[in-house]
Amino acid sequence: MGVHPTAILATGAELGADVEVGPYCVLGPRVRIGARTRLQAHVVMDGDTWLGTDNEVFPFAVLGTYPQDKKLKGDDPGCRLRIGNHNKIREHVTIHGGTPFGGGQTTVGDHNMLLAGCHIGHDATVGSHIVFTNGAMAAGHTWIGDRAILGAMVGVHQFARIGELAMIGAGSMVSHDAPPFALLQGDRARLIAVNVVGLHRNGFDNAQKAVIKRTFRLLFWRVGSLHQKIEQVRKSSLYREDACRRIVDFVAASKRGVCQPRGGRQHAGDPGDELTPHQEQQPRNGDDAAQA
Repeated sequence: MGVHPTAILATGAELGADVEVGPYCVLGPRVRIGARTRLQAHVVMDGDTWLGTDNEVFPFAVLGTYPQDKKLKGDDPGCRLRIGNHNKIREHVTIHGGTPFGGGQTTVGDHNMLLAGCHIGHDATVGSHIVFTNGAMAAGHTWIGDRAILGAMVGVHQFARIGELAMIGAGSMVSHDAPPFALLQGDRARLIAVNVVGLHRNGFDNAQKAVIKRTFRLLFWRVGSLHQKIEQVRKSSLYREDACRRIVDFVAASKRGVCQPRGGRQHAGDPGDELTPHQEQQPRNGDDAAQA
């Protein structure tokens, strides 16, 4: 199709090979679009916005317009928005560029599915292979790890982080950091289990799953302060395992605090928690509750 005659391209907009720009799209002067990307219709792109190759953007999506930040003045330019390759950006999705107060760039990786009505705020960092279900919203300065899934109408508080392969149930408000590989749900998101189905679908073997389950038990489902439990795990042989380190280091780096289990989930430790990482145990306390 090429560029539809009703589309408006400002002088300076750059299009790669085989880009399709549909009816009534509007592109600003600093927009760059990579090869084979398709804008269906009524797409608005503005600001210092780069969109990579092989993306598809559906009607009424708005990318790179002026960020929603009260600190900005009328003469402050919006900063960078960088979106990778092979993303599906559905109807009415909004993504804002960075601000001078937050690092200056919003980043979205590759192979993401951003379903209808989603929002990604200024200065956010979104990884790859992530699903934002309809109406999910990530506020400014948030960080979303690879392969995370945000259910419908999830809200992620500014500066909060979602760990890799975490699954957030529909309607949750995430005001603290969500650990990697976790399953969370609730009006104020609470940790309820390990995302076992997600681990299976992404090729984690039984030994790796056992390490993750045991790390969760030691960090979240035993009594004691989180700082003490982090140090105990770091001193154990379990910390030699890559999956354990990824969880522990994420939790230790938290500035907002980590989403905690629902009431009644914490318990005293038992000798089984001190077994070597590759000895599989029978799940307890819902460790095998699963969600894709």
